[in-house]
Amino acid sequence: MIGFLKGKIISLKPTKIILDVNGVGYLVFISITTFEKISSLAEVSLYIHTHVKEDSLTLFGFFSESEKEMFELLILISGIGPKSAQTILSGISVDELKEAIEFANIGRLIAIPGIGRKTAERLLIELRGKVEGISSLGLSSEPKSNIKSEATAALTTLGYKVQLAEKVVREISTENPDITLEDIIRKSLSVLNK
Repeated sequence: MIGFLKGKIISLKPTKIILDVNGVGYLVFISITTFEKISSLAEVSLYIHTHVKEDSLTLFGFFSESEKEMFELLILISGIGPKSAQTILSGISVDELKEAIEFANIGRLIAIPGIGRKTAERLLIELRGKVEGISSLGLSSEPKSNIKSEATAALTTLGYKVQLAEKVVREISTENPDITLEDIIRKSLSVLNK
C-alpha cells in the first residue's frame, strides 16, 4: 500500500493531481482544501490513502495527516464512499468538522455540498467520540477555527451563501493568521461587495 508520495506537480486541478515521483506519474485525487494549500507549490509531499476495489486501485492524497485520518473515518460510515468523503472534506475543514460533530451542529453539516439531513445525522451518530483522536492542525487552530466559524455565521446571517462566506473567510484568515473577528468580517464584506 502507498502511504506517502513526494514529487513534482505535473498537472494540478481542484480535485486531482498528477505527481511525478522519480519518473513515475501518479494520479491522486485531492480535496479542494488540499488543492488550496498546494496550488502555489512546484513540489509537494502528500499523505496517501490507497483505495482498493476488485477492478481498480485509486489514490487519495492529503496535505495534512489529520485530513487523511478524518477521510479514513468517513469512509468507514455506511453509504459514504471515498468520493463522498473527498467532497465532505472539500466543503469543511477538519477542525470545523470535528467541532460540528462534537457539538452536534447538524445545520453546519447540512451546509456541506452533497450532504443531506440523513447523512448528516449518520455522521453525528457514527463519529461521535471518534474524532477527538484526530490531531488539530496547530496550537492556534482552535481559537482561529472559532473566529472563522463566527465570521462565517455573521456573513450568512447577512444573506451570503455558506460556501462563499467560508471561502472568503478562509482566504482572509490564511493571509492574516492573527486577524480579529471584527477585521475578518469587515475585510470579507469588502471582498464580497466588489
